[in-house]
Amino acid sequence: MMSEAVKAERPVASPCVSICALDEQDICTGCQRTVAEIGRWGRMDNTERRAVLKLCHERAVAAGMIL
Repeated sequence: MMSEAVKAERPVASPCVSICALDEQDICTGCQRTVAEIGRWGRMDNTERRAVLKLCHERAVAAGMIL
């Protein structure tokens, strides 16, 4: 059973920046999510969304997009 705090928590916002183009690995060049992550985003809980955001950050660093 979910606690009241978890139920009341606002959804983690999508990292979409409206630059929707996939690279050779099917990763969006705008938000750095995979096609699967984009498709599942609406059904993810906040814990899953935060994990995806961490992966997006790691991908952006690896691609040299951010430090």
